[in-house]
Amino acid sequence: MKLLKISIFFLVLNFSALAIGSWLMENGPMTNWYMNLNQAPWTPPGWVFGVAWTTIMICFSVYMAYLFMEISNLSLILLYLIQWIFNISWNYIFFNQHAIGYGLMCIIALTTIVTLFLINYRKLLQFKSLLIVPYFLWLLIATSLNAYIYFYN
Repeated sequence: MKLLKISIFFLVLNFSALAIGSWLMENGPMTNWYMNLNQAPWTPPGWVFGVAWTTIMICFSVYMAYLFMEISNLSLILLYLIQWIFNISWNYIFFNQHAIGYGLMCIIALTTIVTLFLINYRKLLQFKSLLIVPYFLWLLIATSLNAYIYFYN
């Protein structure tokens, strides 16, 4: 029961981040600015982003619930909050402000933070660490997409 309650708490937080980020990007992927950028040949179709982020946030919420049940110290909470802020901020920086270079720095920072989660807590959570792997892999792809746009526009 405790796992379920904490998972729901993180589901609310994580999907709030997605909602705020979507609101801040102001339909960014559908704008002429984005559509006219040179995009990476491996850019997935738009619907993939919704499926990916939904799956990622469900897995990450359960991951955070397991982790929070094991340790709930200030450093974990701060790491999570920094991740949450970078997750939201990238949408605003990249899509709203069209600051591709700053967006790249933001997504690299976000990827680094998720990598820290994966590395620092893998021994503690063992196989449950697989729950953060989709987030990590998606961020590698997203970082490569942002980098391609940065270098080819």
